Amino acid sequence: MNAVLDHNAQNNKCIVRFFQNPNLILLHKPHNPSIQFQHNTTMSITAILLLITTVLLPPPLASSSSSASPTAYELLARYNFPKGILPKGITGYELDESSGKFRAFLNGTCSFSLEGSYQLSYKSTISGHISKNKLTDLTGVSVKILFLWLNIVEVVRDGDDLDFSVGIASASFPLDNFFVSPRCGCGLDCGDDFENPSLPLSSM
Repeated sequence: MNAVLDHNAQNNKCIVRFFQNPNLILLHKPHNPSIQFQHNTTMSITAILLLITTVLLPPPLASSSSSASPTAYELLARYNFPKGILPKGITGYELDESSGKFRAFLNGTCSFSLEGSYQLSYKSTISGHISKNKLTDLTGVSVKILFLWLNIVEVVRDGDDLDFSVGIASASFPLDNFFVSPRCGCGLDCGDDFENPSLPLSSM
């Protein structure tokens, strides 16, 4: 079968006519390189936008809402603190692991007395910065000394002691006083439960 090739410049088409059957026509449109160029350009712009979005977005906060996340009390142990520096009833927390900034949440305010001498009060939101053996920039925790309520702004672990600072003064307490989390209202003298005070924490 013989064929002849006609080129239609106006429509940018090549027409192949077959001699034995002139009604049988094969159309062929040459490859248009501009289509491939447009496709590559679109893919490049998309990749650039994804890269910019990844760089500019801040790191996500770790949240206790994830089933794989540790509890607030378990998180304290990771930073070498006993769980008893927080009362029972923490409902969740947020932590920026890159900076150590955190927030912990209670259902409401919480207050109790310890050993009949100190009265502690926690707001519904406790915030600050946490690192190994150190809590700084604390807000939401206060202690009543005599007739004054003073904000606890820093807690530092020094061996087997915890140093609590209210800015103008500080006091040290043995670590084993904080192996059990106090309960809002009754503190550690609730009389209806018992917890094993052992907590695997290194002394440094």
